[in-house]
Amino acid sequence: MTDTDTWSPMTYARNGDVELAYDRFGQRGGTPLLLMMGLAISRSWWPDGLCRAFADEGFDVVRYDQRDSGSSTRFGGAARRGYLGMLLGPGSASYTAEDLVDDAVAVLDAVGWERAVAFGHSLGGIVAQRLALRRPERVRGLVTCDAPPSDASGLGALRYLRPGLVARLAAKKFPEGRDGDIAASLAVAKGLASPVNPCDEVAARARIERGLESGPRDVAGLSRQLHARWDGPRLREVRTPTLVLHGEDDPLVRTSAARAVAREVRGAKLVVLDGVGHDLPPVSWQTIAEQTRRLVEP
Repeated sequence: MTDTDTWSPMTYARNGDVELAYDRFGQRGGTPLLLMMGLAISRSWWPDGLCRAFADEGFDVVRYDQRDSGSSTRFGGAARRGYLGMLLGPGSASYTAEDLVDDAVAVLDAVGWERAVAFGHSLGGIVAQRLALRRPERVRGLVTCDAPPSDASGLGALRYLRPGLVARLAAKKFPEGRDGDIAASLAVAKGLASPVNPCDEVAARARIERGLESGPRDVAGLSRQLHARWDGPRLREVRTPTLVLHGEDDPLVRTSAARAVAREVRGAKLVVLDGVGHDLPPVSWQTIAEQTRRLVEP
C-alpha cells in the first residue's frame, strides 16, 4: 500500500455556494483532527508521514482545501501580481475571515463531527485561532503552527514577517504552464525549509503535482485569503486548550509571532521546533503528533 492509498476519495463539503474539497486518512473512530493548510496551498502539502504519525497517536485525520486553493471553489481569475503587492496592497472584499471559519465548520458538519482538534499551519493557523473564537463549541483543542496572532493586521502584521524570502521569491521568473507552476511551487517549498533539514525535493514535487489546481503563483488568491477582514473576538478570548508550535529556523514568520500567540491565549503551551523552518519536515513529525495528543489527553 502506498501513502496515497491511505487517503479516502476526495469529497466536497458545502458552505452556501462554496465547495470545499476534503479527504480522510486511515481508520475511523479516533480523536477528530482537522488540518488547515496555509496561503492558497493545497491540502496535498500535508506530508503523508505526518498524517500517519497522527493516526498512530489515535487521531482520525481530515484535511481540506480552503476556498481559493486546491480543488475548492476559487474566486475570480488567477490574476498574477507581485508578492510585495499581495502583502502591501488593499486586497479585495470577495469574502471575509468569518467566511473562512464557516468553511471549516462546513467540513466538520460534512464529516459528521461535533468537535475536533483544529490544527492550522501558517495562514491555516490564523483560521484555526478564529475557529476557536467564533465557534468554540466545535473545537476540542487548538494547534497553531508557524502562524502570527490572528489579531495582527495591516502594518502590524508585517513586524512578524521576515521579508527576505518574499523578496527572493518575487525576483524569480518561471515559465508559464504546468512546468513553470511546479517549478515555482518547488522554489517556495525549498525556500521555506531550514538549512539544517533541507527540503526533500522528490517528496515535495510529488505533493505539489498532486495538488496543482492552485498554488503559490495564484497571487490573487493568496491576496484574497490574506486580506479577508475579521470582525470577530480578540485572540485573548480563546479558552480552548492550545498548543503553539513554531520552527526555530522559520524564514518567513518570526518566532516572536508564536510567543505573541502564547502570551495572548491563557494556558497555551509553546514548543519551538529545533532545526525546522516554515515547513513540516520528517524530523518534526513525531514531536508534533505526540504534542498534539498530549493536548487532548484526559
